[in-house]
Amino acid sequence: MEPRLRPLSEEECYLRCYGWRGSDDTVKVVPAGHPFESESPAALTERIRLAFEARLEAREPEAA
Repeated sequence: MEPRLRPLSEEECYLRCYGWRGSDDTVKVVPAGHPFESESPAALTERIRLAFEARLEAREPEAA
């Protein structure tokens, strides 16, 4: 095993384990009064489920 050239920062370790955090896939905090706040939990849950299904269908098939 080759020796590590330099120690990794906490941020570099996180990015290696969990990937880039700056994409549109991250959780965002919205201010009070945002349109999503007035949506019922059931309607919001359904929108999230549909978006998740769409992302699953858009993925390329995994190699066996």
